[in-house]
Amino acid sequence: MATKPSIPKGTRDFSPVETAKRNYIFNTIRDVYHLYGFQQIETPSMEMLSTLMGKYGEEGDKLLFKIQNSGDYFSGLTDEELLSRNAAKLAAKFCEKGLRYDLTVPFARYVVMHRDEITFPFKRYQIQPVWRADRPQKGRYREFYQCDADVVGSNSLLNEVELMQIIDTVFSRFGIRVCIKINNRKILSGIAEIIGEADKIVDITVAIDKLDKIGLENVNAELKEKGISDKAIDKLQPIILLNGTNEEKLAVLKKVLDDSETGLKGVEESEFILSTLKALGLNNEIELDLTLARGLNYYTGAIFEVKALDVQIGSITGGGRYDNLTGVFGMPDVSGVGISFGADRIFDVLNQLDLYPKETVSSTRLLFINFGDKEAAFALEILSQVRAAGIHAEIFPDAGKMKKQMSYANSKAIPFVALAGENEMNAGKVTLKNMETGEQKLVSPENLISELS
Repeated sequence: MATKPSIPKGTRDFSPVETAKRNYIFNTIRDVYHLYGFQQIETPSMEMLSTLMGKYGEEGDKLLFKIQNSGDYFSGLTDEELLSRNAAKLAAKFCEKGLRYDLTVPFARYVVMHRDEITFPFKRYQIQPVWRADRPQKGRYREFYQCDADVVGSNSLLNEVELMQIIDTVFSRFGIRVCIKINNRKILSGIAEIIGEADKIVDITVAIDKLDKIGLENVNAELKEKGISDKAIDKLQPIILLNGTNEEKLAVLKKVLDDSETGLKGVEESEFILSTLKALGLNNEIELDLTLARGLNYYTGAIFEVKALDVQIGSITGGGRYDNLTGVFGMPDVSGVGISFGADRIFDVLNQLDLYPKETVSSTRLLFINFGDKEAAFALEILSQVRAAGIHAEIFPDAGKMKKQMSYANSKAIPFVALAGENEMNAGKVTLKNMETGEQKLVSPENLISELS
């Protein structure tokens, strides 16, 4: 008996309907990126491990999918090394490549390798899958798509402003109500300074980033566990729980961070971004959120995260400013800022809110019923005209029962059916049936096209 096929955990098949929905997401994001002058690149699915390792922290390194070398990968290994059963050391010996973990590090590698061909500032976008050897769970997959846009080679905060406009435009087109949350790593560094724990900035940001998930009490417990003093934790409370309008929060921060040059710089940057966007006007809410920290350590300035307001789900977009990501590849002092749309989570949100336009689900707009050879030949001539007009249309390949052909149209959500029997052929026309209303009318090929255009 044949073994039942399966796919790896954390991966998914997508049906034609699901793929059409996903293409709607990718195409919408792509169109908006083009609107703002971004150009598309692609990088290989696999990178050298030397490119990937050490860029995501110790936990990230563990989540890299490593690719076994082809050929005799045991050559060069001693019996002692083999018998040690040290998985990490052995993998380093016979794995030179790995599947990409994100699109940002491969992009940094691309910029360094192609620096002589690139005009800066370089505005690129990339829509490709990434892989993480994570534990699969609801909303978390081992293979998923990222839709990134970055600007490198410019320190201007107008880039941050435009990225926020892109986020606002994309979610307005989707019809998803969101809150765009913004913070600045310089503000967080300033807070760490004034509470006397400047060297613990990473521990502080990692902990407060979890406030929504684990609550204030557990965040404080984690801070204490990391060796942060009770006095410092007490000083931190009113800052991370600060509320009011964006302007009110910024006014308080100016006073609180008066002794921190770094912190005040972060306030100044946030004030420019927020005031510029307020003048331009957004469809969605934008909020200064001091608990937003973004886990990745390479962010150095503004950081962003987007939450859907009508669905309980994690962040659906994120990003921020990084000052020296290309430095690890020997090209220092190249500043960049970027965002990444979480296509898989957006897919789930659009499904829950039933926001997909009807036309995205069905690619075929018209089906010709097949009554036999003569009728099919007549239909094929009109079908050519219909397709030349840009209308997606098909003919049922077999002259089967009418019920079977109509069921086919229903299962594919085809909105119109064309019937051409002897009477229609004699008149040089077809009967057009609206599958939703049941209405039928006799039309010429020209009128058929105008009806469906």
